[in-house]
Amino acid sequence: MVSAALLATISGVLGYALAQQAAPPPAALAYTPLSSPCPANLTLVRSAGGKNPTLSPQESAYVAERRRKVLPGAFKTYLSVVERSADQQNIPLPHYLTTILGGQGHLPTMSISMSGGGMRAAIFHAAMLNAFDARNATSADAGLAGLLQASTYTHALSAGAWTMLSMLQANFPTIQDLVFGTDSGPGGEPTGGWNSNFGIATISSNTTVEDDFVEVLLTEIAGKFQAGFPVTIGDVWSRALARHFTNGTTPSNFFATNVTHGAGLRMSSIIDLPEFTNHALPFPTVTTDTISTFQNNSDLIPMGISPLSNPIYEINLFEFGSFDDVLHSFIPISLLGSQNGTCVTNFDQISFVQAVSSDLFSSDNTSTVSLNDSLLGSVVAVLNENFEQPGIRLDSAAIPNPFMGIEPEKFIDHNQTILVFADGDSDGENVPFQPALVKERSVDVIIAIDVSSDIADNFANGSALVVAQERVAQFSHQYSFPPVPSSTEVFVAQNLTTRPTFFGCNTSPDVPLLVYFANGGPPLGQTPVTNFSTLVEAVPQQQVQSIMDQVFDIATQGIPINGVEKDPKFPLCLACAVADRTRARMGKKREGVCETCMTEYCYN
Repeated sequence: MVSAALLATISGVLGYALAQQAAPPPAALAYTPLSSPCPANLTLVRSAGGKNPTLSPQESAYVAERRRKVLPGAFKTYLSVVERSADQQNIPLPHYLTTILGGQGHLPTMSISMSGGGMRAAIFHAAMLNAFDARNATSADAGLAGLLQASTYTHALSAGAWTMLSMLQANFPTIQDLVFGTDSGPGGEPTGGWNSNFGIATISSNTTVEDDFVEVLLTEIAGKFQAGFPVTIGDVWSRALARHFTNGTTPSNFFATNVTHGAGLRMSSIIDLPEFTNHALPFPTVTTDTISTFQNNSDLIPMGISPLSNPIYEINLFEFGSFDDVLHSFIPISLLGSQNGTCVTNFDQISFVQAVSSDLFSSDNTSTVSLNDSLLGSVVAVLNENFEQPGIRLDSAAIPNPFMGIEPEKFIDHNQTILVFADGDSDGENVPFQPALVKERSVDVIIAIDVSSDIADNFANGSALVVAQERVAQFSHQYSFPPVPSSTEVFVAQNLTTRPTFFGCNTSPDVPLLVYFANGGPPLGQTPVTNFSTLVEAVPQQQVQSIMDQVFDIATQGIPINGVEKDPKFPLCLACAVADRTRARMGKKREGVCETCMTEYCYN
């Protein structure tokens, strides 16, 4: 990420700038948190209720209004796409299906959960959302358009959060405009899209260009340090991610120091965007894992660094905290960074949240040798040289702990001033199921998109589902998860990752049904283009489009006929799955094509 030969040069430049109090770049000012005494009547921490969780009033109100104003029309649009597909095949739809999706009763509560996996996953998720988008005419012809608009929730971690939050902060543009840019963004200014021709951390093989870039990133986080907050690799990563997944950066100004590059864009400001105030957006959450001095390391999965028993934190547009009953507490997201009577604003930067969930660098810090041989090592050296922070773990993301003193017999970090965060996959659950399992959210169906790199050729093997099942078993009094195979060998042997698979078809209606799409292999006999390494940061735009085209086939193929032809009834089968929990609560039996579909696509 930065050459050792120029560490002294960078240190000198930064040290001089700090000592001389030189005018900081606009991004540094916009990235710096602000502190003030909390109002005397403020209760910072909200108890979420333990075994009987309660949502924030703001989330409950938003979802209720979305269900009232938006979802009936969204489901009718989706139904019209499904009906067209059925008519083309001369297949009658069960009456209960058209009744449910037509809004004549309780609409299904649907969640889309997006995994990590670097740029591979970010592009894959964008393509899947494009396939679900009602605005996509090609998706309408394929029978999937409208699923995105009909979803109540979207959940994401790591690279999935790059895609999701990029889409939200840009006010929900079309996916093509989001990824490739447009001449007219939310404020009328051009956007560069994801600037995927540039790498994220490593932008050039020219060490001078690379060192200059890292110097700029470090300068942009200096104000946060001077304001009294810890700065770590998470902050450097945040400022690098911002050039790709927040508005404000184009290819022509990528290296400019006179623009903010997304600094100052906050999670709490998304609620002011038109598409959110119109309740047009599925309610989003980001999940992340913690590393603790007091964690139970005997509960680590192989290669994991965060035990399954550690609380999973979620970050949404209103709150930050955890529903796990080892904490079950939240604070307002607008006050992220607050503690001990000091209220902090501007800490909840969108790019920082993306970094908190995707900080995979901690896994490089297993020994001095591995640290020094990684990208992390050189940045840690520069951070140590310029920002003296005794006791701060630099290989992760740091947030002041607002939950000190809560549940000392359960909460492992109750006496820690700083919470330490690592990649949302650090416990092995690389698909964010946790938010969709909160019973108060009453999720009926989870559409899970798994772009994990589990095997040598960078395809998924179902391990995220295996681990999720193991974790839920530890919290069985609080969460329920549909039964999935207990080993990845079953996933591979039964090709459950190379075709859409439904899990939990015959369990209680109170347990979400899981619709699983995985990047488990190329579709329809094609040459694979979706399985490049998580470490690949720069992807030429032409390649991005090729990847998205192949993902469209993954989304729409169903169980291929003879391995090379799409199942034409898959759109109907997917609609049957979306409505199945509501059907069960209505006391209706599966009929017609839905009975056939659920037999064919359900894991038994």
